[in-house]
Amino acid sequence: MSTMSGNETPAVPSVPSAGPGSSAPSAPLARRPWALPSAVAAEIDPDHGARAGRSGRRPRRTVRDWLVDFACFFVAVGIGLLGADAVGDNPNVSPGFAEADQIIGALACAAVWLRRRWPVGLAIAMVLVSVVSDTAGGAAAVALFTLAVHRPFRYVGWIGGASICLMPVIYWLRPDADLPFLVAALLGVLINATVIGWGMFVRSRRQLLLSLRDRAIRAENEATLRAEQAQRLARESIAREMHDVLAHRLTLLSVHAGALEFRPDAPRQEIARAAGVIRESAHEALQDLREVIGVLRGGGDGDASGRPQPTLAALETLVAESRDAGMKVALDHRVTEPAAVPAAVGRTAYRIAQEGLTNARKHAPGAEVTVLVSGAPGEGLTLSVRNPPPPGDVPKVPGSGQGLIGLTERATLAGGRIEHGAADDGGFRVDAWLPWDSSPARGADL
Repeated sequence: MSTMSGNETPAVPSVPSAGPGSSAPSAPLARRPWALPSAVAAEIDPDHGARAGRSGRRPRRTVRDWLVDFACFFVAVGIGLLGADAVGDNPNVSPGFAEADQIIGALACAAVWLRRRWPVGLAIAMVLVSVVSDTAGGAAAVALFTLAVHRPFRYVGWIGGASICLMPVIYWLRPDADLPFLVAALLGVLINATVIGWGMFVRSRRQLLLSLRDRAIRAENEATLRAEQAQRLARESIAREMHDVLAHRLTLLSVHAGALEFRPDAPRQEIARAAGVIRESAHEALQDLREVIGVLRGGGDGDASGRPQPTLAALETLVAESRDAGMKVALDHRVTEPAAVPAAVGRTAYRIAQEGLTNARKHAPGAEVTVLVSGAPGEGLTLSVRNPPPPGDVPKVPGSGQGLIGLTERATLAGGRIEHGAADDGGFRVDAWLPWDSSPARGADL
């Protein structure tokens, strides 16, 4: 009977299909499906299980299944031969009944080949047959073992319990020639309980192994999903950075190029100044693009390009650049020490101001823009960018509002909030608040 311990598989719940990461735990086993039970092979090889499901049949037996089936058959035959000898030498059994016992036992051994297809039905039949045939004892043991391996405990409890309860009846109908009734009955109960417990142990072990495999697949899938999510967040961050960096420069190019297009008769000085702004903006756009490409290549923040990320201290430079481009900007900077603002908070505030100036330049050219910055450690940083309605007709400039969406995400990730919309005077406003911790700034670490 030892050959049965490692060769049966329980009817386990199917392992959920996994993504690309699921191949690692099952690949070594999938390369040798012939060495696995058919039920396990169907779980590990989804294509094998899918083919069996489409054909409407059970998975085909593997080489290991055939070896186990032959081993179970020979075990049933061996125990049956011992039982046949015992029945032939038992003075309590008539010769005619002994011959019938051997015929029934031979049929029972042949029925062992049906154990995989009908484990419950075969176990019930063997329990009944064992009452009238000692030669069928081996087949009955194999049937009980198969039932314990392939079916839940509710089946094993009823059928196995009935088999154990019938032991005294069997030895009362056919007393053993060598053992007392009580000893023989207890020995039969012990053998049946051992076979059932052995089968339940094999079933639990199979379920444990497959559950561990399932858990490994789930863990690997979760790791893959986390990696994909990290990549998606990185791509979104890079997309926001590219928009924030390049939109400001490209808007300058668009506005001044449009001015040259609609004012070909402008004074020479204005044309030269606009051309200079276009050239300078194109140069800065190329520098910013190199910076973003450096981030992509180096995987860092902004140091890969050699240019530091802008912070709140660079806000005056941004305003001066906008003024040089012809904008009217009034800056009210009430933060006494901009360098003390944490780098992450200052960078977010800079991007908000940059996007506000870019939108004002696109949608309200000629209007004076007011930028107000205030705050202190522990109170937070407040930033406001407002512009009145444009004084005249506004040329159409491409834009879809994605910058404001990106700013909202930036402010939310920084732990702050942002509001934007039409002002009371018909203009546009962008108001933001960002947290400013009262602890010492750690700009170099962010």
